[in-house]
Amino acid sequence: MKKKRALRILSLILLCALTFTACKKNVGTPEDNAASKDENTEEKDKDEQESWKIGFSGIDMENPYFLTLESAIKEELDGKNCELIVKDPKTDPDMQASQIQEMIDEGINAIILSPVDWEKITPSLEALKEADVKIVNVDTQVKEMDYVDAYIGSDNYNAGVLCGEDLIKRCPDGGKVAILECPTQNSVNERITGFEETLAKAENGFEIVAREDTSGEFQKSLEAAQKILSENSDIVAIMCGNDQMAVGAKTAMNVAEQGRILIYGVDGSPDIKKELKKTENQIAGTVAQSPISMGKDAANTVLNILNGKDYEKEIKENVFMINQENVDMYGVDGWQ
Repeated sequence: MKKKRALRILSLILLCALTFTACKKNVGTPEDNAASKDENTEEKDKDEQESWKIGFSGIDMENPYFLTLESAIKEELDGKNCELIVKDPKTDPDMQASQIQEMIDEGINAIILSPVDWEKITPSLEALKEADVKIVNVDTQVKEMDYVDAYIGSDNYNAGVLCGEDLIKRCPDGGKVAILECPTQNSVNERITGFEETLAKAENGFEIVAREDTSGEFQKSLEAAQKILSENSDIVAIMCGNDQMAVGAKTAMNVAEQGRILIYGVDGSPDIKKELKKTENQIAGTVAQSPISMGKDAANTVLNILNGKDYEKEIKENVFMINQENVDMYGVDGWQ
């Protein structure tokens, strides 16, 4: 009897052990947890398949600067399950507003935005926020910065300072100066402010005798420069808010056959760098920024925001003067 009872107890112990083994989960080696591994793989695959629809609205997609910015954004987003929707407002703030609403209707998750008009863009910012679209402001700031999630742009004030300092060196006796500007773009406003405040500190006086709003466009800049040159025969320099304006001013000087006036631009575009390579040219210099770096930073910032990762709310890209002395360092075939 004792022997049978012992066998019965041993059988019960073995049965309990087998039952425990069959029921155990999430312990031991990965082989013991095949179901858990499959669940983790499914979750990982789900994360990797997350896709985003991202809009890009530049100021003028015929401007090589914004084309380069777009290309850098596309390159950085490539292979990351993102669809990039690009719209060209053609420097028209009303068209930009309409196109932004189109992108909202198309279901964008985020937008990389450079405003045509830093004040008129506000209703579009409100609509984007209402639609829960993340906003990365790039190149030139909007006026109501509280709406944006991040800003990536150049140190535009310093760009103007560098142009002013160079002019003071070249014209130590001072002189009359003209300005081609674009008040609707804050990036240009900051450049012009930096330039004017630097000239104000010069020992010998500089006088701003003319200024024209060109909307940042080549044709308007050409016409404005022709007007300035016809009315002011004794100016020493023309400060231009970007390189498109500088090309317009240079063309006007060629038509007027005036070669002694110094022209400053901002961008570091290939067209201006090619002019700097020439033995005789009217371009004194261009303060370079990098649409390539800016585009990559904007794309990565958008991805970090959408994926819930840490990101910098403001990134300021460095700027530097390119002139005839150092243009070979940067090349003329592309952007830096």
